[in-house]
Amino acid sequence: MSLQEQFGKDVLITGWGHSRFGKLAEDTLESLIVQVATDAISTAGIEPGQIDEIYVGQFNSGMMPLAFPSSLALQVSPDLANVPATRVENACASGSAAFQQGTKSLLAGTAKTVLVIGAEKMTHAGADVVGAGLLGADYDMAGKPSTTGFTGLFAEVAKHYAKRYDPAGNLGDVLGTIAAKNHRNGVDNPYAQLRKDLGEEFCRTVSDKNPMVADPLRRTDCSPVSDGAAAVVLSTSATGGTNPPVRLAGFGQANDFFPADRRDPTAFAATRVSWQRALAMAGVGIDDLDLAEVHDCFTIAELLMYEAMGLTEPGQGARALQEGWVFKDGKLPVNVSGGLKSKGHPVGATGVSQHVLAAMQLTGTAGAMQLDAPRRAAVQNMGGVGIANYVSILEAV
Repeated sequence: MSLQEQFGKDVLITGWGHSRFGKLAEDTLESLIVQVATDAISTAGIEPGQIDEIYVGQFNSGMMPLAFPSSLALQVSPDLANVPATRVENACASGSAAFQQGTKSLLAGTAKTVLVIGAEKMTHAGADVVGAGLLGADYDMAGKPSTTGFTGLFAEVAKHYAKRYDPAGNLGDVLGTIAAKNHRNGVDNPYAQLRKDLGEEFCRTVSDKNPMVADPLRRTDCSPVSDGAAAVVLSTSATGGTNPPVRLAGFGQANDFFPADRRDPTAFAATRVSWQRALAMAGVGIDDLDLAEVHDCFTIAELLMYEAMGLTEPGQGARALQEGWVFKDGKLPVNVSGGLKSKGHPVGATGVSQHVLAAMQLTGTAGAMQLDAPRRAAVQNMGGVGIANYVSILEAV
């Protein structure tokens, strides 16, 4: 049973906007929000006055002084005056949290057209400020000094994984293959922050240009600090936009316990549940997907995602690479956009960006990134170390 069958109405992505990701010194949070919101409204083929509600995903966590951005979208047009606007925050999943809040407004019948924006400015802040801000998403490390930040937390995940599943010591090479794949994919993404094919040998090797950040994670295993924004218009009916609409067929959310000692570090149990809920609502299985955009904040996260989504059994994620399944010409291409690893990770923008890139694929508008006529895509976004988890299943109309 799909979302449409369960709730008796469609949720459609009818328009979108996306900024370049990277160090955008000339842009402010306001200018990024206005840019992508304007583009989303325009491509949806509607007027600003037709927006019933606005959700803005932004993490911030002290990375910039302005922590109340919900009304910035009203700068698009005087016709947005008095439209309800709400900031949504759920760590690095803030963008998808905003997307699901917009979806629920449509399903509740309190809105017919919703503007969802994800945005973040990070590169202006010092590494210590960014590191402390991101660590605010961890129960055990929030407010504590750290030389490795969130990289250190995912490095611990990688160590646990290696101890349990990798007696031969091949994990470093496996992670290097994921990094190389996503860098190669990012070359074709005009929005991506890092557009260089680095090759497997470079990504697998510790060097002056690819130092170890937190063993076993090298620089190429880590997503960069980024600025950027993305936006979508969600509607219950087609709006005559520039591109065909994309249907939301199902969605899922699941949260795990916050303290690390209450979680299996290699299971990503709540992530798995979010996948199961989204696929069940859409009435499809993993084999029915044509692509997936997943949350590869670190390469170990993408490896665990192969297992959490059910592509492989636990401990066998490397098989998805060895068999070629997740490459652009494989049976389930993963992160054709380059993922967070190459595209960049302005945290509040990431979830919305993933929906935009998937929608572009499903409407044949992805340019050099375009796959051969995909019909169904998955988007997975998470906050913390597998704590707040969101999955969307999107379909071409």
